[in-house]
Amino acid sequence: MKPSDKDKRSRKRLFETTTLQYLDDLYATGLRLCRNERDAEDLVQETYLKAFKYFHQYTPGTNCRAWLFRILRNTFINSYRRRVKEREILQRQENGSLQKSLICVDSVERFSNPEQRIIYSGLGDDVTRALDALPDEFRMVVVLSDLQGFSYKEIARIMDTPIGTVMSRLFRARRLLRQSLLRFGIQEGYIQELAPKLASALA
Repeated sequence: MKPSDKDKRSRKRLFETTTLQYLDDLYATGLRLCRNERDAEDLVQETYLKAFKYFHQYTPGTNCRAWLFRILRNTFINSYRRRVKEREILQRQENGSLQKSLICVDSVERFSNPEQRIIYSGLGDDVTRALDALPDEFRMVVVLSDLQGFSYKEIARIMDTPIGTVMSRLFRARRLLRQSLLRFGIQEGYIQELAPKLASALA
């Protein structure tokens, strides 16, 4: 028996009530993963389309936020990066803009947009650059843990990986961030007395 129009409307209302409250969190995370507004919007839109399609698989009363983040992560890993890479290659071929790869176009776009400045304003420029420089899986685990507040167990479910792997990636990601920030502190002269030892340790 096909669902009636009433059933469809009821399902749509339930979906909206259950999921739309997490839209801002998903977009903020998508922006940190994609590093530009257009791609983040595409990623979140595709996440919600998939969530609606498979909403019958969601168990009411369970952690919907984590469920949505898992869809976001899988979408990013499985299809998003491939499409973005293909689009970048085509754009470079059309524009002959290979030299643009030598500058941080994402940062220029991000900070020229008022909405993105607000989203990124919670972190200093140096922290944002260090976070953006992390490999995708490391950046993902830092965002989920330190910015979105998920537990190790929740992150393990979202990323479909053992808790031990989550802890290992988070440890390594934080160490990379710390090293980047220490280098920045040395270069900018914020850390002077310890600079020789730190420079040697980071070499």
